[in-house]
Amino acid sequence: MDLDLAQVRAFVRAAEELHFGRAAGTLAISQQALSKRIARLESLLGTQLFQRGGNGILLTEAGQRFLRPARQTLAVAEAAVAEAIGTDRPLRVDVWGHLYAPMRTLAQVAGPAGDLELGHGRDLPAVTTALLHGDIDAAFGRVHPPLHAGLAHRLVRLEPVDAVLSTGHPLAAEPALRPDQLRGSVLWVPGALDRLDFLHQFADRFGIQDRAASINLGLVHFLTEVAGDPRRFSLLPADVPLPEIPGLSSVPLLDPTPLYAWSLLWRTGNGHPGLGGLTAACATEARRSRWLEYDPTRDWLPEPPANRLPAAPGTNAIEHTAP
Repeated sequence: MDLDLAQVRAFVRAAEELHFGRAAGTLAISQQALSKRIARLESLLGTQLFQRGGNGILLTEAGQRFLRPARQTLAVAEAAVAEAIGTDRPLRVDVWGHLYAPMRTLAQVAGPAGDLELGHGRDLPAVTTALLHGDIDAAFGRVHPPLHAGLAHRLVRLEPVDAVLSTGHPLAAEPALRPDQLRGSVLWVPGALDRLDFLHQFADRFGIQDRAASINLGLVHFLTEVAGDPRRFSLLPADVPLPEIPGLSSVPLLDPTPLYAWSLLWRTGNGHPGLGGLTAACATEARRSRWLEYDPTRDWLPEPPANRLPAAPGTNAIEHTAP
């Protein structure tokens, strides 16, 4: 019996999503095409792999038994392809969240990490699709749930966030601000807020009711809009260099300090040797620069990390391990 890997991959994605439409989307094929692949696989195996109903799909007992070896089959096939084409090609890494300048962090580990081929993704959904298709090996940006079952990630850096305001804003001269002091201001965001998870959660957590969206034409244009209205503010990681824009002020946020979480993301089963080197370089720099310190009594994270290791008294260092 010769298995068609496209059919096996369709089955695995459907089993992970438990939804034919979502599974088809991750494979960039139509739902009809995915359904046909699974039907042909079931015909070849002589058994039904899914129970189909009005409320979705569920794995049958045969489907549950088939899932683990099916995943193993795909992993072995990918390893065979990697051996055939060689592993000396650069590790392909995309970044996203460009307004927050993700290259600042990658630049500090790019040398020790080995040969990298860097690119730009539009956002987390676009990067997820590229990873699942094998177009890239890894990605770097802010990861937030829900995350596709075929992907894994490791936290790399927790970066304090400052408020940026017009110098005409009533709070612009303060040495530091609590996030809730911004409640009477307008949160200026570079796009639809429901697609900007960090800013959305910040606004909800600290009661920022007034929100307005701009078009993301780059950092200079965005901050020029902030500087032009004394009611507006936005957020930037503290280490992002501010362009020389008249009328712009940056103020640290304290009690609590919001932290922006940068993560490395990859597809499970990716055997490129450069992936281990990149995660190891990130871990080394994180220890050296204390990137992963987190104190829940002092700091705010939208999703507090589950894995923590003891660090300095009163702080936690977030665990970072290689894949």
